[in-house]
Amino acid sequence: MKSSERNFARRIDLTSLQLFVAVCELGSIGKTAEREFIAASAVSKRLSDLEALLSTPLLYRHTRGVDLTPAGESLLHHARSVLFSLEKMQGELSEYADGVRGHVRVHASISAIVQFLPEDLGNFIRQHAEIKIDLEEHLSTEVVRAVQEGAADLGVCNTVHGIGALQVRPYRHDKLVLIVPKGHVLLAQKALHFEAALDHDQVGLHSNSSIYLAMRQAAAAVGRTIKLRIHVTGLDAMCRMIHNGLGVGVMPQRAFELMHGVGELESVTLLDHWADRRIELVARDFSTLPLTARLLVDHLSSQASSL
Repeated sequence: MKSSERNFARRIDLTSLQLFVAVCELGSIGKTAEREFIAASAVSKRLSDLEALLSTPLLYRHTRGVDLTPAGESLLHHARSVLFSLEKMQGELSEYADGVRGHVRVHASISAIVQFLPEDLGNFIRQHAEIKIDLEEHLSTEVVRAVQEGAADLGVCNTVHGIGALQVRPYRHDKLVLIVPKGHVLLAQKALHFEAALDHDQVGLHSNSSIYLAMRQAAAAVGRTIKLRIHVTGLDAMCRMIHNGLGVGVMPQRAFELMHGVGELESVTLLDHWADRRIELVARDFSTLPLTARLLVDHLSSQASSL
């Protein structure tokens, strides 16, 4: 960090940033003063000092309240980010005082969460009870973005494009199958290419999910389109829709097996190359992860296997 940058960081006052955000949200210095139990003149002075430090006006002041200048809009974005990070830091550090000696943020795809992570994370926690894992479900593309932006320490998702400079390690393999109602005409074939299902209505996952994107690409490759009846956000909802005659759908085989009893359904093997998928661990740099995160990576990597 340059000397000028260090000097700027030392002179920025967090209380002034908090008051600036409050003024922006309320649109008034007076209302902010009332909410924060501080004199309006004191709020105004802090804002003026902030403008002097940044050498640019941040607010347009008028009788009805205040509006943001372009510079003020930029500062508001960064101020919210700084204050959010501080709140997150306080929350994580308070857990150490309560006995939690490690904290790993994990974002994972629905396929990884439904099929593998409950058992694998459960085994890990039983061995490392002092480590807390925050797990969030996202689309694979969003998992990658979260790791790139630092919102997650570790990602667990199906292989996606646009991974950039991120590092990956193998975790699991899964196999996609076609799910149809019991007695469906497609059950006459023990295995088929997805193209054979394009004459039938489809129950699809989210339009940006890796499974649905693969289905669209497969249809486009043969000059066809998907006859989509409905998008759903979960695999259990997909099963219920298929059971009630809304179409057929594609999901991981193990996930379907784990949800036995959700409707009278059967699976048909897909012969398409994209039906065999890799689920990977993703990080910006595995070697620089905190020790607790590296322990989790080692544990999950040891589970790497095919179905």
